[in-house]
Amino acid sequence: MSTFLLVHGAWHSGRCWERVVPLLESAGHRVLAPSLTGYGDKAHLAGPEVGLDTHVGDVVGLIREADLTEVVLVGHSYAGLVVSGAANEVPERIAHLVYLDAMVPEHGESAVDVMPVTRQLIDLAAGSDGGWRVPPPPELPAPLGLFGVTDPADVAWLRTLLSDQPVRCLEQPVRLDDPALNAIPRTHIHCTGARPEGITRRPVPPVQPNGTPARVLELPTGHDCMITMPAELSELLLGLVP
Repeated sequence: MSTFLLVHGAWHSGRCWERVVPLLESAGHRVLAPSLTGYGDKAHLAGPEVGLDTHVGDVVGLIREADLTEVVLVGHSYAGLVVSGAANEVPERIAHLVYLDAMVPEHGESAVDVMPVTRQLIDLAAGSDGGWRVPPPPELPAPLGLFGVTDPADVAWLRTLLSDQPVRCLEQPVRLDDPALNAIPRTHIHCTGARPEGITRRPVPPVQPNGTPARVLELPTGHDCMITMPAELSELLLGLVP
């Protein structure tokens, strides 16, 4: 049995994994899909002080409190920074890092560094309540939809999961200074469906930090693949464990 820890991205909550969790559990694995501070059941904790460090602390705290080991740590979108920072804190507990259509930072980088278009969101937040809230993006015409989700029923459900994103999450740099982090195997899963203008993905280097060839998998769908292709995503994740 492996332990999958699924970390949602910006604006989302842990409920976005509801279609994936039972598929991984039915294969005999332990699965945790928490909501980070400021989202879902923790939405009341949102505030200008919530940042990337807060979310890294959420994940590290859960791993330590539950005494998790051999964790397959999956980060979607913005959570690529979160899982990277968490793995830096407890590398001995992480068996595999999975970047799911995610930002992949270097030491000292923020979300703005990884994806410069994020700066536009921060500028828009300056006119919001308190100046720290980045509201979820609007739904766009198909095939873009809402985070790549186009089915009307799914879009309506997804809207119930979304919360504003604190600006500090996008501006804080990630710390990746433990050499043991580089030894952790990585897999990148890219969603190859339509992407909004300005959303770019860094090329994956051909060699992982641990010296092995890069592993890049693809799903022919939009960004929120855990909603649009949960079975296919689960199959890819299960292929990473014994």
